[in-house]
Amino acid sequence: MYPFIRFTKVMALASFQKPLAIDDVHVSKHICWPWDLDIWMEMNNGITLSLYDLGRIPFAKRTGLVKALRKNKWALAIAGTSIRYRRRVHMFQRYEMRTRVIGRDDRFIYLQQSMWRGGEATSSALYRSALTDKNGIVPTQKLADYFDRSDWNPPLPGWVRNWIEAESTRIWPPEY
Repeated sequence: MYPFIRFTKVMALASFQKPLAIDDVHVSKHICWPWDLDIWMEMNNGITLSLYDLGRIPFAKRTGLVKALRKNKWALAIAGTSIRYRRRVHMFQRYEMRTRVIGRDDRFIYLQQSMWRGGEATSSALYRSALTDKNGIVPTQKLADYFDRSDWNPPLPGWVRNWIEAESTRIWPPEY
């Protein structure tokens, strides 16, 4: 089940936190609850993706992205995800989540999120996200212009460019 109560809490907290620039890092603190566990008694990989919403959406609020979406009648869609798991998170362990925009190309915004426990990364996700409206994908330049950062276009790291390249060779629709 989607973590609606936690979502409400993080959004309320974001309302009282200082605004962030689009290229700042949003940091939030969380606890792994019993309902986050899988049969191995560690945080479930599927819930991890849902819990990452608890970082992305408050980040969007603090940067003014939520306001931009509403004002321009845009939506934000996840167009791809790659996640890497490296450390287990067990019941009642506290962890920190970090969310940031890495950069953009003409069509997509690239975000990175990570969970940290005791100074070590437990997982990291790379997202490709698209602004959309009733006509389809909105060029990311419109978002940069909205924030009065028309020249904002940080170079994407090599590992992100490699992922984009690999994704471009992926067969779609699936063969079966």
